[in-house]
Amino acid sequence: MNKRTPIAMAVAIACQLPIANAADNAVPDQLETVVVTASADASKDGLQPAYAGGQVAKGGRAGILGSKNNMDTPFAITAYTNELIKEQQAHGVGDVLENAPGVRVARGFGNFQESYFIRGFILSSDDIAYNGLYSLLPRQYIATELFERVEVLQGATGFLTGAAPNGGGIGGSINLLPKRAPNTDLNEITVGVASGGSGTVSADVARRFGPDKSIGLRVNAGYTDGGTAIDDEKAATAVMSVGLDWRGENARISADIGQQSNRLKETRPSVTLGAGVTALPSAPDASKNFAQPWSYSNERDTFGTLRGEYDFSKDITGWAAYGMRRSHEANSLANMTVNDNDGNGSVYRFDNTRDDRVDTAELGLRGKLKTGSIGHEWVLAGSFFELKKDNAYAMDFFNTLNTNIYHPTSYAEPAISSTAFLGNTLDTPLTTGIIRLTSAAAGDTLSMLDDQVLVTAGARYQHFDITNYAYNTQAADPAYIKSRVSPAVAIVYKPIKQVSVYANYIEGLAQGDTAPSTATNRGEMLSPFVSKQKEVGVKYDGGRLGAGLALFSTTKPRSILNSDSYFSSSGEDRHEGAELTVYGVAMPGLRVLGGVTWLNARQKNTGSTTTEDKHVIGVPTSQANMGVDWDIKQIEGLSANARVIYTGSAYANDLNTIEVPSWTRLDLGMAYATEWSGRPVTLRARLDNVFNRDYWASVGGYPGYGYLTVGAPRTVSVSATVDF
Repeated sequence: MNKRTPIAMAVAIACQLPIANAADNAVPDQLETVVVTASADASKDGLQPAYAGGQVAKGGRAGILGSKNNMDTPFAITAYTNELIKEQQAHGVGDVLENAPGVRVARGFGNFQESYFIRGFILSSDDIAYNGLYSLLPRQYIATELFERVEVLQGATGFLTGAAPNGGGIGGSINLLPKRAPNTDLNEITVGVASGGSGTVSADVARRFGPDKSIGLRVNAGYTDGGTAIDDEKAATAVMSVGLDWRGENARISADIGQQSNRLKETRPSVTLGAGVTALPSAPDASKNFAQPWSYSNERDTFGTLRGEYDFSKDITGWAAYGMRRSHEANSLANMTVNDNDGNGSVYRFDNTRDDRVDTAELGLRGKLKTGSIGHEWVLAGSFFELKKDNAYAMDFFNTLNTNIYHPTSYAEPAISSTAFLGNTLDTPLTTGIIRLTSAAAGDTLSMLDDQVLVTAGARYQHFDITNYAYNTQAADPAYIKSRVSPAVAIVYKPIKQVSVYANYIEGLAQGDTAPSTATNRGEMLSPFVSKQKEVGVKYDGGRLGAGLALFSTTKPRSILNSDSYFSSSGEDRHEGAELTVYGVAMPGLRVLGGVTWLNARQKNTGSTTTEDKHVIGVPTSQANMGVDWDIKQIEGLSANARVIYTGSAYANDLNTIEVPSWTRLDLGMAYATEWSGRPVTLRARLDNVFNRDYWASVGGYPGYGYLTVGAPRTVSVSATVDF
């Protein structure tokens, strides 16, 4: 596909839609227009409205319980709005999550995939949900142009959302909601440039049709290409989506189809610390690039959802949903291993290709009833998920190239040597795994004392059916067939309208780890890991300013390779912590968003004095975010914003002998809303990492590994949005 096709299509549609709109305006005056509130997930209640200040919503999707107001929910949910995404010029989901004090963005193992520490537990980007369904979005990087909300549900979610297919989700889940056509016509074009010569253009066009405006169409397209603030690094991303929705008297349907192409060239890789490192090397210059010039990573994804609801009566509603993803990846990587304290190390060529086919579905029924003075909101749901993955690789492990993170050496692309490890054929990858998950869940929320007390109880039965296939021979390993019931019980008490006190016990569930090739039981998958969470908290809603405080304790089993090289489950990681959040309007013209998280994540019952009670890799003891956005009254339409991000020190190994220092970053921005030739225009400018600090931004991103990523340098970005 021509890389400019999405933009051309969007402009063409934008030019034609006003004609359709003119036809709509010709409807006789006696036909009354019905106000339609379109919902991203086709639900009766629709999206939770934005909270004062517009940066977050009043609630979010609590899994199968549906869209809930925060004050009625015994779980911690934050939904970041599209207004915040545009205000901060956030290009990727990771950029949005930099506002979350309980989340830290890291990198997946071996490639450029994003992963996220939520309450200190890792969630990879391919375990993100789209419109309530898992693993439908691109695996490595997710652009924001297509989404109305980025929802973060912090804490275990086994009952609420089911097990994540790729083993994440112990500490929380992330759900992205697609955009829907609003009640008024939308015609937006945005152009922007950023450090390194990167240019961006995007279009967002929407209409509603019919005499009652019950049919909505929204088209989004975007293209970004050029260098970055890191030397010689280049990225090109093209995205496009079409969203349709229809709302009738008793039924609602929405459909989405999207595509993203992401092409990376000479992207700075992660750094693995070798056995010879005894003290952490200092972070290199933030703009320095030690990638090899021939390295690249290309990914193309097509994805979509179809979701519908039907009201069988005023108290009973059923829903059904289907989602799909088809993906192709190709990479040539040269990841860095540092072998001493001076930054000397080596790289080797590693090529791989991957094709994914995902199909998933959900079916449910929810309703309301009363038994005496007690109200019930009950729900029944079932789900199915299937991922078929084809892989191939060429790993030239013995053909190493010497370099240094401070003074890198560039090499011509080496040919794959005769000693390389080969798995299948790069041009035609073969199936290496099939994951099938099925589940059934039931729950009930009891309301008492005029809704002053809400009690939720439920359970989900989850069934794993996973088969792995050997590279080259296609021999199937014994099927991994396991089942588990995940319970949940929670309570909300509202002593006054502005305050909710809550408590919950809920379990998380993830497939067990797979024994590595060095284990005597190589390839064996351990029994599913069950995490157990206890949480208490209080929420405050003052109408314009909101806050929350949560105290939690979560345990998760660990896996180890013992002295006999046998891989097994032993001990646990125990994460205890507190989260304090604040959001809304502190005073007229001043919006705030941020909080503080304290974490004590320790290894317990490890069977070794060298690791017992040591900190878990990559999890800091404290992290904080605070953003402020204020209107400058002297100039109408002008606003400024600032954000401070702090991440405490963490450890890069199980023994806690290598400590990664804390870091603090300041980001600044401005926006100016005006008119040009009678058309609304918004100009934005942003400066991230104002003081151009050099720092190690993350540690790990895959369980048990302490590789490092360098933080991005000072980055300038400016954009203009025109409503035509």
